[in-house]
This record gives sequence, structure tokens and C-alpha cells, in this order.
Amino acid sequence: MIALFGGTFDPVHSGHLNMARNCVAQLSLTQLHFLPCALPVHKAAPGITEQHRLAMLSLAIQNNPQLSIDTRELEREGPSYSLLSIQECRAENPDTPLLFLMGMDSFNSLPSWFEWQKITSLCHIIVYQRPGEVRSSNDVLSTYLSNCEITEPTLLHSRLGGLCYFLTGAVEDVSSSEIRERLKHQQHTERFLEPKVREYIRKHNLYAD
Repeated sequence: MIALFGGTFDPVHSGHLNMARNCVAQLSLTQLHFLPCALPVHKAAPGITEQHRLAMLSLAIQNNPQLSIDTRELEREGPSYSLLSIQECRAENPDTPLLFLMGMDSFNSLPSWFEWQKITSLCHIIVYQRPGEVRSSNDVLSTYLSNCEITEPTLLHSRLGGLCYFLTGAVEDVSSSEIRERLKHQQHTERFLEPKVREYIRKHNLYAD
């Protein structure tokens, strides 16, 4: 199976790494690819360059051989539609199950994504559900889950896509926006950032006021 984990990673933090490691461990993956986006569709554009975000991501995962980076969205012109990346990955790997990892907030907004039903047909949706997080009661999502949700992860191997599985894991109560605010006001970020990422931010004076 091939797993993709998209996001701005502005900056990459312990919550992102926690999700990725749990996905790899719980689903017995050999590789998970971070998929940094260039121009996010549902969020504000990153305030720092792609080069800085990519450098920090590289530093954060360099001691994790099961984690790697797919730069296709940084190399593509225009908005970073997840569908385009998933279509490309499917064309490159026509016979391999494809996983797309996301958090609960992203899952709850899934019906607003560009051609989201094509996405769910091409890959399995893997949702990281932290304790206390609630799924949306949206009728469209409820219908989708009634047809696609599974509770046995081995079933992900049986089809190339089309299923939805919820991972559970420890809470990492942190967000990139909170970290940016902490850095702006010179507050502590040791709990949330890898040491090499913190040093990179300090060296390049990123997110400063």
C-alpha cells in the first residue's frame, strides 16, 4: 500500500509526525509520503517560501526511514488540488492500494473538496481521529460512511480504493497556527517542534514579528 499525507506543513510539528507514525504503525506500512502543497485550496497561502517548508520537513523526518516527501504539488502550476496528485499516483501505481491520510477537521470538510467523490473512489480515506473528536453529522458524509466505512484494516488490501478507515491515537494538542503565534511572540516551542526544525527556524528568522 502507498500512503499520502497532504498539508501545508507551515511548519511541520509533532502533531503531523504523530499522525504519520501512527498510520505507519497501525497499518503496517513500509512507506508514507508527505505531500506538501504549494497553493492550498481551503487555507490561506503559507507565509514562508516552499523552500523553507520543504527544508523543515526534510529535517523533521530525516531519522525516519519509513517517511519520505513527494514534491509533485510544489512542482505543479496552480492550486494544489488533492485529486490531481491522487490521479497521478494512481496512474503510476495502477495495481496498488492507495491511502490518503487526513485529520478529522479535513474529513468533516471533505464534501467541499474539488470533486471529492472522485478522490474517494481512487483511494482509501484514512482519518486520524483523536479522542474526543466528533465526526460531522452531514448527510452526505453519513451516506458515504454507511457505504464505505470499515473497522478491519486488513480489508484495505482487498481493494485499490473506495474504503474509509478511522485510526485512533494519542492527542497532540497543537496546530501550525498556534506554533506560528508562539514563534512570533518568542514563546517556547520545544514540545511541538523537532530540535533541528527549531534551529532552522531560529537560523532563518522565520515567523518572526
